[in-house]
Amino acid sequence: MLTVEWMNATAATEVRSDRPMPPPTTVPIDEARAAQLRAANINPRTGLATDYLNHFNEAIMLLEMVPDMPECAEDFLTWTPLSYAEHFWASNFKARDLAIEAYECADPKVRADFDKLTTTMTSILTAVGKAMREAQQDKTRSTLAEQATAWVKPLVALAGGVINGNSDTDIEAVMPN
Repeated sequence: MLTVEWMNATAATEVRSDRPMPPPTTVPIDEARAAQLRAANINPRTGLATDYLNHFNEAIMLLEMVPDMPECAEDFLTWTPLSYAEHFWASNFKARDLAIEAYECADPKVRADFDKLTTTMTSILTAVGKAMREAQQDKTRSTLAEQATAWVKPLVALAGGVINGNSDTDIEAVMPN
């Protein structure tokens, strides 16, 4: 039986990418580099791009439709976890190589805060997908979708804050019980 405790325990598991990432290195940037990053919608202070959050916002949008249109659960089940680099490799983002490079060079503390949030969101969404596959009733899927949305939306907002230079990432403070 699916419980909130099971979801919390599952969400705490670590998600790993199949693609190895080099260790982060902090590289000081000059004004020309900062302008290049800004032009590509990458925050020059953090080296992170909000475009990655579209990956999670897509899942949220699909989950929000499930209570009114239960068939959208099937659409959500096609959502696949992607790391930051995988998202950009698969996207049409015009500066994807720059986005990946900037992420790799991001301050280790900023990157760790960001990765903690995105790993948590991925774990929640993956656990909900697994539970939805096992659910027999639309009402159960609706409840799962509503709960997942309530958990993930504040985490997306926190991740946006990290991208924009706010490093207050107290996940436990925003997660509903």
